[in-house]
Amino acid sequence: MLRLTEIKLPLDHTPEDLPAAILAKLGIPASDLVQFTIYRRGFDARKRSDILLVYSLDVEVKNEERLLKKFAADHRVKPTPDMTYQYVAQAPTELKSRPVVIGMGPCGFMAALTLAQMGFKPIVLERGKAVRERTQDTWDLWRQGKLDPESNVQFGEGGAGTFSDGKLHSQIKDPKFHGRKVLQEFIKAGAPEEIMYISKPHIGTFRLVGMVEKIREEIIALGGEIRFSARVDDIATVRDAEGNGRVTGVKLASGEVIATDHVVLAVGHSARDTFEMLYNTGVYVEAKPFSIGVRIEHPQAMIDKARFGKFAGHPILGAADYKLVHHASNGRTAYSFCMCPGGTVVAATSEEGRVVTNGMSQYSRNERNANSGLVVNVTPEEDFPGHPLAGIGFQRELESLAFSAGGSNYNAPVQRVGDFLKGKPSTQLGHVTPSYTPGVTPTDLRKCLPKYVVNAIREALPAFDRQITGYAMEDAVLTGVETRTSSPVRVKRGDDFQSINTRGLYPAGEGAGYAGGIFSAGVDGIKVAEAVALDMTGGTAATGGARKGEDWG
Repeated sequence: MLRLTEIKLPLDHTPEDLPAAILAKLGIPASDLVQFTIYRRGFDARKRSDILLVYSLDVEVKNEERLLKKFAADHRVKPTPDMTYQYVAQAPTELKSRPVVIGMGPCGFMAALTLAQMGFKPIVLERGKAVRERTQDTWDLWRQGKLDPESNVQFGEGGAGTFSDGKLHSQIKDPKFHGRKVLQEFIKAGAPEEIMYISKPHIGTFRLVGMVEKIREEIIALGGEIRFSARVDDIATVRDAEGNGRVTGVKLASGEVIATDHVVLAVGHSARDTFEMLYNTGVYVEAKPFSIGVRIEHPQAMIDKARFGKFAGHPILGAADYKLVHHASNGRTAYSFCMCPGGTVVAATSEEGRVVTNGMSQYSRNERNANSGLVVNVTPEEDFPGHPLAGIGFQRELESLAFSAGGSNYNAPVQRVGDFLKGKPSTQLGHVTPSYTPGVTPTDLRKCLPKYVVNAIREALPAFDRQITGYAMEDAVLTGVETRTSSPVRVKRGDDFQSINTRGLYPAGEGAGYAGGIFSAGVDGIKVAEAVALDMTGGTAATGGARKGEDWG
């Protein structure tokens, strides 16, 4: 099998054009082409007047060896790599103890699924509710301003990614094809098959709900156990005089203690009480950078026109997205984050008396507005020094200010971009209607953001307008605040994926600081499951250091 890359065709090409392009590239007759499949499809929109589809294809041909010699110097014609996922271990017939997975988000359920497929029968503990009950609780906040601190956008089966755009792309390097396994498992659970080959796949909230349920069913069918409303309040450990220790079990809020030697810590970035518990237990935790800011909303049609020109609205292209970065004169970086085409801004708090925003899209991405985080980097050294958990307090302070500025009823504070740039409060809105529910309050976002963030965003808006015409339009809406772009802490682990001072504890995913979104969290869950399986069977895991190129959102 050959992999052909960078095959470019017009946006409206016919089905016959693909095999014709293969024949032309390889210089072979039609009789030598056995079959082909699409490995990847993206698009090149650098010229809005001539948008091209760009394919990578896996091609079966006659005389493959001859063609490999002919194209030996061409990096666009290579053998197709073996992409079959290989399990690293198989559970022994008798398990001394069962591994425990804390959290049923993408990292947790992929870790649990992989462990179950290898026969380790994991016990999964999720503090929130099953996904459909959780969805109802989430709607209660959005429609009625009624918050359940244990069942909301952040907590519950499926994790925070359930109420997002469902993005499944990332910049992480994946030489062992863990990412392909994530996509294959999602397709088995009901995701559209196109996620395997389009360049920026997404699923959307409604499809994610059904998928999560099917993955849960498979874990249980393979001998796993899943408990909801099962918050872990303590990790039982034994430690030496230097503070190094090992896990002996977990203690639930109910008082029950589950003995185990292996705990996968797959909590989300909002499990603040869990981070405090880990710190008090003696687990090594350190502060890490994250970003804060607002959500910005524009008419989706405007973004489509700016990105795709005359091809705006083309069904293959769908709703346009963007990715923008500006390095401000005050030394900060402002950038777009978790852009949701054709979506809504959602209430994402998990604590009473605080307002947090996030973005969400359905699979169709057909809502009126585009929204994105517009955020600025913050660091422990400069912005919340002195304690490993100081970032949590920093987030809480801003979220409380946003709650007050919004009216102390879970309404969000909003401001027109034109008013924000002029430094004056908004008293009314224009023709861009905010999508956030339960409601919004026009105000001055300077009330709930640090001055350096305000200044960096003010500088970024006109810079972004030069890239996307209309980005700084008067009536675009800013909604505050976006504070949970990533975890404010890292539960540091070593090359064996275990906590650097607590054996048997495997920090994983977003909350531990090792992923940034559904896809990379799922990949990290598989890798941690492999490390657990190898440790339980006497093998060796390889490199569990911090990830680069996180996907966020």
